[in-house]
Amino acid sequence: MKWLLYLLFIALVGGSWVLFSNSGKELTSKQVQLEEATNTGDDEVRTKLEGEISTIEGERTFQGILLAFLSAGLVGIVFVFQILPSLAHKVTHAVYDSAEMMEHDVMHDARSLLAQGDYEGAIAAFRAAAAAEPLNRLPIVEIVKIQKDHLRDPASAIQTVRDALEGQAWEPNDAAYFLYRLGELYDEAGDRATAGVVLQQVIDEFPGTRHSANAMHKMHEWAQQEEGVEEEVPAELAHLGDGEEAVDYESEEARIAAEEAEYLARMQAQEAAGQEENPEQPEQPGGSA
Repeated sequence: MKWLLYLLFIALVGGSWVLFSNSGKELTSKQVQLEEATNTGDDEVRTKLEGEISTIEGERTFQGILLAFLSAGLVGIVFVFQILPSLAHKVTHAVYDSAEMMEHDVMHDARSLLAQGDYEGAIAAFRAAAAAEPLNRLPIVEIVKIQKDHLRDPASAIQTVRDALEGQAWEPNDAAYFLYRLGELYDEAGDRATAGVVLQQVIDEFPGTRHSANAMHKMHEWAQQEEGVEEEVPAELAHLGDGEEAVDYESEEARIAAEEAEYLARMQAQEAAGQEENPEQPEQPGGSA
């Protein structure tokens, strides 16, 4: 269909050009005749030629306007149907292919390096993924896991979380996650006093969230342990703010895995709904302990 439209416009432009060219030749011929009639003093012929020349000039002006209009229409149709889709296709691929390349080449390669036991190489690859997609918390989570579980370096794991909190304005849920994780890491490193300060910060800055509920639950556990009595969950932990409840997972790994699964599901739902990958984020406190 579009090719028939192209052919129609090409034919109209070609016809208009022929008419415009022929009228130019006729105008030149009449002007030569007018000059001869003027030289011979034939006023009747001169008057007739002047009228014909005026008519031809008016027709030629109209033909020039029509030719310009049809030529612009042809150029516009070619641009809309040929050039613009090609440009949009290239731009789209440049955007989405870069994202797919990051996921495949960086995240996939990072996990491959981790599986091979190249922990330092995996950390470098995950850091590259975090730099390419700053609002994606999963690379940071993976780095912390490697430092804590494989390299047995809790100090580096703590510093990684602190750097993430201080160097990026996260969504409230992500900021609360990192802050709660920081409290856990301090506790696992034997610094329960600092851990308590951090978990209290989760409760104060993110009230009514599941992370706040978990922080209250964790601090209640510690209090019960210090008192040497059997744990009894207080009633205020059952329902907090938006109705979220503290979740008592069987193990730390199960909890973190559930956090990651929930986060991935939320990211995939946003992509499926066509939402922007980088919405404007409200600034959060640095989260330093």
